[in-house]
Amino acid sequence: MKVISKQFLVILFFLSVIGSLSSQTDKTIPSEFCISAEDNKLYESINLFLLENGQKELSLSKSLSYVANLHITDLIQNHPDTSICNLSSWSNNGNWTSCCYQKYVPNQDCMWDKPKELTNFKYRGYELVLFFEEEFNSDTVMQLLLSSNAVIDMLLTKGDYSKKKWVCLGLANNKEYASIWFAQRADNAGKPEICKNTTASTNEIITENKTKYYIIASSFSKMKDAKEALKRLKQNGFDNAGILKTGENIRVYLNELESLKEAMYFKQNLPYTYNDAWIFKE
Repeated sequence: MKVISKQFLVILFFLSVIGSLSSQTDKTIPSEFCISAEDNKLYESINLFLLENGQKELSLSKSLSYVANLHITDLIQNHPDTSICNLSSWSNNGNWTSCCYQKYVPNQDCMWDKPKELTNFKYRGYELVLFFEEEFNSDTVMQLLLSSNAVIDMLLTKGDYSKKKWVCLGLANNKEYASIWFAQRADNAGKPEICKNTTASTNEIITENKTKYYIIASSFSKMKDAKEALKRLKQNGFDNAGILKTGENIRVYLNELESLKEAMYFKQNLPYTYNDAWIFKE
């Protein structure tokens, strides 16, 4: 029978505490972490969609945004979304548990638990991931989200998500992927800062200081195409239609209004042809 000294037990306990502290430190979000201005625009667009559909605004989560950022980096560098594994999968090349996520695999916790695994956020998260073969911006993401009834159900907590009640969201995107996470509990880490190097372009149109709400009909990468679309809108009776250029984003709008209430009313009374139009806050 071996006898273990009290001193040895104390050392083991001390090492155990140090290991526990180290694991907590590993979950600390880097102080320099921030989201882009384009990420923040997408966040505002999602909230506007929720408001116009009678839902409450969601707070912006630093923890969920950090997880989203890690995930799109993993998708770009390691491509875990291969074979039967879909876009919500994670590789085995990071400080996390690998996850082959698809509807036929019963262990969905490997995705849901990523916020708990990677940050001090203690609750589950639910992710939407998008892949683009071409360059995209917040407008493109929003248009794709609203083109899917399943995604709309998730945003508005209807259908399969009727038992959910979102409280916060986090997001990140780059030239290929966009990741959006939702959770049912508030994030004590607060909201992320907007990166300082994402300043507005000198080519931006300078508008009045007060907030404007634009009913966006479409977005374009070329001004020539935007002008053609604007011409057609004018012919169809949208006399207040115009082009809003912010940085590299070229948006064609049906109308600009002073308040969200006015914008919502205008959108609700649009013909079915403009069902994909959405509200942009500037």
